[in-house]
Amino acid sequence: MEQVLVEEYRNETLECLHRGHICGVGIDRKVKYEVGDADYLAFLRSAGKPFQAIPGIRAGIQEAYGLTDREIAIMTASHRGESFHMDTIQRFMQHTGLAESNLVCAESYPMHRASREKIIREQGHERRIYHNCSGKHFGVLSYCKLMGYPLEGYEDPNHPAQLEIVKTLAMMAEMPEDQIARGIDGCGLPVFALPLRHIATAYLKLACPELIEDEKTREAVRKITAAMHAYPENVSGTNRICSTLLMDNNIVAKGGFKGIYGFSLRKEQLGFAFKIIDGSDEEWAHIVVSILEQIQYDNKETIQRIHEQFPTDIRNDEGKIVGYSKGVFVL
Repeated sequence: MEQVLVEEYRNETLECLHRGHICGVGIDRKVKYEVGDADYLAFLRSAGKPFQAIPGIRAGIQEAYGLTDREIAIMTASHRGESFHMDTIQRFMQHTGLAESNLVCAESYPMHRASREKIIREQGHERRIYHNCSGKHFGVLSYCKLMGYPLEGYEDPNHPAQLEIVKTLAMMAEMPEDQIARGIDGCGLPVFALPLRHIATAYLKLACPELIEDEKTREAVRKITAAMHAYPENVSGTNRICSTLLMDNNIVAKGGFKGIYGFSLRKEQLGFAFKIIDGSDEEWAHIVVSILEQIQYDNKETIQRIHEQFPTDIRNDEGKIVGYSKGVFVL
């Protein structure tokens, strides 16, 4: 049932099609917008990071370890390993007493090209803290430390921290816990698959925490999203679509590997989730801005910022315009 979301042209000849599914839910949790199949089952991947941060913040790691908004934001991040990301990670370790050796995510180079090249030029090497999920891992580890859970094995699906995460996600998504499909993410932690309508519902609650019945969870979500808005580039990186959207305090947004994306609008009380079937993320900005334009989103500055930072032009290696992309779906 997937539909074409984005077309790519080289000169005026169609070269690529990107198919997928889009779901938008309203405050009543009913599907208000649907392209393709609102019940398409998709792994959250890194789009789940704001929810994985909830148990720790709810339990009080911010107060216990003196974490700043900058450090809370990095818990939700798919960071690129830029210098300000690494500074935040170092501060997180100092505040919590955790070490790089506690991480189970793989040793990596930064995803940010200039940062990676700088390390290689200086004869540096791959490290676990450079992994784009290291902030999420330190968030889970700090929760384990506060609760007295073992740090070793924190990645095990049956570890108390992981059980609390999936329980929290089920509550946010309004889905029975035993119906959430499980897997292992690239970073080694459990990852969860839900129908898009339930992902959109969970994102709706990030923007509209008043919909969350549990008071402690509601306050944790407010702290997490406030941190994401205060430090949008910590959530993703320089000139990344998540960072651009989070500059608008009305929007909560986070993408994940293999083409999954979630975002929500506070004033409009809408939650969206979409999945690009071929797993690409290059089309995220084009899809998001088309959704915003089609629902007549009134913050034109945000729409203009997206168009400026993520133009539809396709350029060759020398920067010459050789084609274009365009969203072709209708909500």
